[in-house]
This record gives sequence, C-alpha cells and structure tokens, in this order.
Amino acid sequence: MAVVVGSNREGRFGPVVAAWLLRHVRDHAGFEVDVVDLADVDLPTSLSYRPSESTRAELAKVTPKLAAADAFIVLTPEYNHSYPAPLKNVIDWHGPEWHAKPVAFVSYGGLSGGLRAVEHLRPVLAELHAVTIRETVSFHNAGALFDEDGAHRDPEAADAAAKAMLDQLAWWAWALRAAKRVRPYES
Repeated sequence: MAVVVGSNREGRFGPVVAAWLLRHVRDHAGFEVDVVDLADVDLPTSLSYRPSESTRAELAKVTPKLAAADAFIVLTPEYNHSYPAPLKNVIDWHGPEWHAKPVAFVSYGGLSGGLRAVEHLRPVLAELHAVTIRETVSFHNAGALFDEDGAHRDPEAADAAAKAMLDQLAWWAWALRAAKRVRPYES
C-alpha cells in the first residue's frame, strides 16, 4: 500500500495526521506501507511525454511506489474547498499506476474536515480507473483534535473509522489483486 501525503505547504498539519494514520496502518494485518510525501517531490506542473532528466529523477521517487502498491490511502487537506495542487499534479503524472486499485481517503481541515477535497478527488480517480472506497476518516478542526505530541485527544471515533476504512480497503485490495491474476485489467 502507498500512503500519499498530499500537501507540501509550509507549516502543514499533514505530518501529524500522517503519523496517526501510519500507526493504524502498521497495526492492521495485511499491509506493507510505502509513504509518498509530496513535500519531498518536485514535479513540474507542465506535463511532458519526454520529461527532462531532473523530472525523471523526481518521478523515480514516486512512480515505483505507486506502481508497486495494491492499494492507496490519500491523505489530503482541504484548500479553498478542494484538494492541493501537488496532489493533482502527482495524479496527472501517473495513469496505469492507479488502474484497478482501491483508494481510501483520510482528510483534514476546518469545519468540513476536508470532505469537499475528497468529493473532488473521487471523479478524478474514477477517470483513472481507480476504485474509491466509501469509508473515510476525516478530521474536522483538526488542529484542536491532536495534542502537542500528535496524539488524538479523543481517539475512540477516529480509531473506529480508521479500522472500518482499513478493513474495507484490505478487502478491495485483495479482491482486485485476485481478479487481476485471473484476468489482467485493460483500460
């Protein structure tokens, strides 16, 4: 599985939520995790069929992890009622890497908890033949939910949501992986 940390904003809250999420993923049976932190990737916004050497070097940080993953969790904040540009950029630079794979979402933000960003991501990923799962985890007013050490102040509901999401993601990863062994996916 690949966890895509979708923000690269200075002072971002994403690493706090990512640390919380990764503890749950590592405790869940059946997942080996790779992290794709978009703060560590500098892809140009101009797509190219013949990327430069420096762009190929940046793609090498991401593409193998996306290609090897049987499932994804996209961790996204909400910026201006949608998801951040670096997330759209990494999605657009890749196509087959998303095909016939399940995608779960963990979002955070203010009042909406990032859910508007998730709703914008669903049709984008559907266009890339990914399967988005229903269960999500969202953190409304996220900054107030975690203490200075990154621990969730009242974790019961969030922990239950994470378990439900991971169980559903594991099922879809297993089902799609098994189906592709029987009949390779063609888009």
